[in-house]
Amino acid sequence: MAPFAAGQIVTVFRNRLDLDGVAGYPERAEQMEALARSMPGFVDVKSFVADDGERVTISTFADAESVRAWRDQADHQVAQAEGRSSYYASYSIQVCETVRAGEFQKP
Repeated sequence: MAPFAAGQIVTVFRNRLDLDGVAGYPERAEQMEALARSMPGFVDVKSFVADDGERVTISTFADAESVRAWRDQADHQVAQAEGRSSYYASYSIQVCETVRAGEFQKP
């Protein structure tokens, strides 16, 4: 399990792909995940696809400064613009501060 802790910043990115613009999306998403993982303060990222086609990516960074650096990273900004022009039919973003964190793992 990831080392989740109070004070970390969690971003929930929900989206639906534009079916006319999905070419190249998987490769671009892989590039962005690798880039996010290389950023200082990166903690974790997971992506899921619901049965209805909605996609959700949950990313966690150590603090607000780290998540701002990710938001403002030049290659990430280019990918954001590509997403709006080519890949996404819609999306929403929620940026949240972790108030409390806990974990359980069966022995």
